Order: sequence, then structure tokens, then C-alpha cells
Amino acid sequence: MYVLPPHLANGTRSYAELYSDILTTYRSSPLTSASSVTILVSTNVDALCAARMFSTLLHQDDIIHRIIPTPGYDELMEAAEDAVKNDELHTLIMLNVGGYLDLTARDWFGNAGSRLKIHVIDSIRPIHLANYYEAPDVFVWDDGSVEKAHEFRKSFEITFTAPELESDSEDESDLEDDSDLGSDDDDQVKHSEEDENENLTYVNKDLSSGKRRSMGDGIKPNKRRRTSHDRSDRITRQEYKDHEETVKAYYKGGTTHGQSAAAVMYILATVLERVDNDLLWLAIMGLTYQYTTSRISRAYYDTQQAIYDDEVSRLNPIPPDGALTSINPDDASVRASDELRFMLFRHWTLYDAMLHSSYVASKLGIWKERGRKRLTGLLAKIGFSIGQTQQPYAHMDMDLKRDLVRKLNDIAPEYGLVELSYPSFMRCFGYRSQPLSAADAVEGISALLDAAGGVRIDIEIEGARNGGEWFGGGRAWEANAGRYSGKKEKEDETGESQQTTAADGESVSKVPHITSRGELESKRSGWWIRNFWTAYDALNEQVDLHLDIGALREALRLSMALHRAIIRQGTSIIDKQDIKTMAGYRVVVLSQGPDLALFTHPSVLLRLALWLVDALRDHIPVMTNGYKTKRKSLPFVVACLNEVAETYMIVGFTAALEFDDVRKNEFTHTFINARRMCRAELRHTSFDATVVELPQKDLRIFLDALCEGP
Repeated sequence: MYVLPPHLANGTRSYAELYSDILTTYRSSPLTSASSVTILVSTNVDALCAARMFSTLLHQDDIIHRIIPTPGYDELMEAAEDAVKNDELHTLIMLNVGGYLDLTARDWFGNAGSRLKIHVIDSIRPIHLANYYEAPDVFVWDDGSVEKAHEFRKSFEITFTAPELESDSEDESDLEDDSDLGSDDDDQVKHSEEDENENLTYVNKDLSSGKRRSMGDGIKPNKRRRTSHDRSDRITRQEYKDHEETVKAYYKGGTTHGQSAAAVMYILATVLERVDNDLLWLAIMGLTYQYTTSRISRAYYDTQQAIYDDEVSRLNPIPPDGALTSINPDDASVRASDELRFMLFRHWTLYDAMLHSSYVASKLGIWKERGRKRLTGLLAKIGFSIGQTQQPYAHMDMDLKRDLVRKLNDIAPEYGLVELSYPSFMRCFGYRSQPLSAADAVEGISALLDAAGGVRIDIEIEGARNGGEWFGGGRAWEANAGRYSGKKEKEDETGESQQTTAADGESVSKVPHITSRGELESKRSGWWIRNFWTAYDALNEQVDLHLDIGALREALRLSMALHRAIIRQGTSIIDKQDIKTMAGYRVVVLSQGPDLALFTHPSVLLRLALWLVDALRDHIPVMTNGYKTKRKSLPFVVACLNEVAETYMIVGFTAALEFDDVRKNEFTHTFINARRMCRAELRHTSFDATVVELPQKDLRIFLDALCEGP
């Protein structure tokens, strides 16, 4: 069932009542233990922030609980199996996990019985209709999106319960007896189930083990038969098919994102009257993550940002003279500010920050020498010398930094840069550190989730450029310690370095000592879990005044290395004209290169796809039958070879043609249709249904089927 936020509940149960039920169940259960309340957390910044917020509230109420990182469906399958066996588990909270699934199905949590209460807090839409309407033990913490699902409710309930069907001919149906009719109906339902299983259960097929789990498509495989013989309950076969198509249309509409999970937690904290700057900052990070990764539009972001702006004013004193720096050693205030669309510019050089901005790349075409000259010319016209733009931003002259925004607003529009900033927030950390913007904090946490472990990547040492720090160079990021480690210390037992050096001196190393897919799967699961806890610890530093945020600040250098790799790969793709047009899709296949191991991570590959979309949005003419035409989206497909597993990781992204706009991502069912046509084996490794993995041998036939599909 669904539960609305307080301002939409109109007297019905809302978030606070659900939270109270969790507390009551925990305190009254005779089998209460640390595993009685379990939180499954997806591996993205929004879910991580929501987990930290929910954990804070539970700690305040002395509720012992577990947090389990859940990167994808394999881990969710393990959680479902554990839920059936664990009699002590009575409350399961799912943060950005599994809302698209029919959680009451036997494939998932249906066998756990009524003792298990599942709370779904998921920003991905659509939510499965069974979770909305037919699951009394599943509670969807909705943001009002259910209103759009109401028009599909009748059709869903009809197909969900498998009503008795009557013949299209009235005379024939009058002569049929009920037993014959029921037999025909059973045959039809059986065939329908077989078709559905064939089409849908592939998505969780482990390419190595052959295990299957259904994601569902609105029409439940284990339908409940109605027992009434009242003719008013019967419908014709054609009516049933029409209802099936209506339900399928709900899921085929495309993937979108609603209110962030962190925002739901902040609403709960507000109702409980427990809000503070720590929870506010985490909610802001959740919103910022959605915006910077193109999950929400600028219009939606502005609406939510205005709400948080009011909260900032309510919880924080107005700083003297509008200062953005800490005013005392214990200053942990949050302040509104404007954020430039330059990547990590407060921690990088101004030139590098602009060079690695997808917005600047789109307008200036920085992958070409001419584009880089335009960037240098822009900075010179503003009044910055080459030496000044190559200095770390923190070391630049104060007068230059003070006048930067004003000069950019005067000069940048001549270069097409008309939306250089957006309203955002910063947080102070006393005298421990300079204030940190929400966008920079999100970049650091994202980098830890994506690349704190699993691949080796070199990061630049501050002062090492141009021969500094013992003739320049970089050091390898050390995942476990969150600190630097010398390259030579990372050589293997034979004395040979595992490092693959890129053109500009940075490196992304191949995964050492892995020779089989089974070993890779085991290690990859371990990496994701370690990355999750590394990021979670860095997140804790921001909300604990007694901790230093050094790990997060160093993670910003890891983020810089990631963006250098993205620019390096993206520039190579454009220069070599590796973007192919196939039936309206832009297709990129990565099969070699120094950064190949890095881009086998789904989220990093998605970052590359986002950069390509942003960079080329204004430069690729959209053609149909040889003529330019105005379309609403720009679909991109990017595939990267995993040499060890002999598979391709594939992401599909439907981008809007206008900057700061979003479009529904229709690749979820586009991939399903392609698989159905070519019979390739696909596997979803994350809860983003537009990210799939398939065997290397099947890539060509899969792409051909993708382009031939409806």
C-alpha cells in the first residue's frame, strides 16, 4: 500500500505513523535483536544520505539495526532468502532498492509471510502497481506520484486476479458450462504466464550460475483466481487483453525519478521535530546528487531548492556581510550560495575546472584544439593570465576570485555560456577546513562509491605539476586507508607493476590476480561493500564536529582523476569518430584503451555517457531519412568490454535536447525487446534497469536487434 507525505495525507496515515509502527513492533517483539530491523541501501549518494539520516533517527530512539549495502539484484536475492529464514527479522527498510519489483511475489519476499513489514523509499519511477495496491505488508513512502498510477489501477486489479473470461460470442458462452470456461481460462493464463516468464525473467539471470528472478511487468505470474461465478465478474478475452496492454503501458512509459530518498527522511524528521543542520545538509546532498546526474530537471530542482533555502534561513543565523567562511571554531552552519558549473573549481585550477565541465565542453567544443584556444581566450578576455589560471584556486589572488563571477557574467555570454551558475548551498566546518559546497561533497562521495577500490587509479599530488614535488608525477589512490600510496609499493610479487599508463601520465590499473569470472564476481562484490563503507565513513565526517573531513577532501582528488579519465576517453571517442549512428541511436563501443577497467563500473560508464551527451548536445544534428528533424530526445548507448569476464557492460541514456531538461529513459523496455528478438543473455548488475551486462559474443546481434526493434 502507499502512504502519502503529511501535506497530502488529508488525515490518513503518513510517514510519522509508519515510523511509530516500526518502533512499536521493535519494542513489543519477543525476538528483538540486532537483525530485527534491517536497512537495505543502494550504492548511490542519495541512498547513502538517506541511510545516515534514518540511522540517526533510530539511534535517537534506541533502536538497534543493521545496514546492508545492496548494489544490485544479486544482493537483493540474498536478502530475500535471508528474510525467509530469519524469524527475528520483522522490519525491512529499502532505500532506492526494489520499488520496481513485485515484492510480494514468491520470487522475492512473498514467502516471508505477514510477520515481515517492508518499507519502500525509492526515488525511481515507476513503482510496481502491486506494491501500491495489492501488498498489505509493503508500505511505499510515496511523494504523490501515485496519483499518476490511479488511472491504471482498475486494469491492474483485473489482470492481477485473473478473472473468469467469457467467449466473445454471447450465444456460445450461454451454452458453455462453467467447468469448460474455467479450463479455457486456465489455458490462456498459462500461456500468458509462459510468455511473461520468457520475456521478463532474464533480467536477473546470472551469466555464470543461471539463477533467475523476475522483475515483473505488472501482470503477476502467480495470479489469484476469482471463485465467484457471477457474470458481472466476467469479461471477454478482448477486454482482458486491453487491460493487459493498459498495465504494460504504465511500465513502458519510461524510467523517471521522483523525490529523493533523503528528502523523504527529512520530511520524517520534520514531522518528528528533530531537524538540525546535519540532517538538512544530507537532504541537500541527496537533491544535489539528483540534479548533477541529470535525474531531475532544473525546474524541479528549483522548487526543492527553494524549500531547503527556507530551512537554511530558519536553522542558521544570517552571516555577517554575507560571508561564506566559518565565523568561529565550532561553526557548522549551512549557507545558501551560487554554484558555478565548473568541476570542483575551489579545489582545482580554474583552467582545469572549466576544461572538465561538461557544460563548458558543450559550448566551446574543448575536445578540439580550437575549443581549448577559445577557453584560453575567454580567460584572457576576463583578465586572467595563463599562469594565474594554472594556479590552484585557493592560491589565486583574492581580487581575482572576488571579481570572477561578475566578469564571467559580462564576458561568457559572448561564448554561449549563459547559464554558468545555479542556486545551491555550502557548509562550514569551523576551523577544521574551508567550507564545502554541496556539489563538491557529492562529487567526493560519488568518487568513493565508484572507485575507492576495485581499480587502481593515479591521482595528482598538490604542487606536483610542472616538475614540483620531486619532478612532478602522481601517486596511486589507496582504497583501504583512503590515503596515498607510492607506486612502487603497489608492485606485485614478481616486481612488475600492474599499472597501465595513459597518454597524459595518469593511470588506471587493471585488476590484479583475477583470471576467471567467478573470482571477479566475488571480488567485485567485496569492492562494492568496501567502497560503500568508505563513503559512509566519509559522510559521517561531515556531520560529526569531532572528526576531520580529510578523507573527503582527499576523495576530491580521486574525483578529479575520474573526470580526467572521462575527458580523456570522451575526447578520444570524438577524435576517432567512434560514435556510430544506428537507427536513431548513438552507439559507442569501448574495447581497448588504458582506462578500460575503470569504465566497466556501471556508474563510471554512465558518467561517460552523460559527458558525451552534454558535450555533443549542440553539435550532433538529429537526422531522420536524411533530413534534419526536431526530436524530443537524444538516445545514447555506450558499451565497455570487461576483458576478464568476457562481457560487455552497456548503459542506455535518453537525453533531452535542451540543457537542464530531462526525458524519460525508455531503455528499460528497449533492452527487453532487443533481448527477446535476439535471445541474448542479459544481466542487471544494479537497480538502474538501463544498465545491463551481456556476453561478449552477443554484442553485435544485440545491437542489431536494438536498432530493429519497435
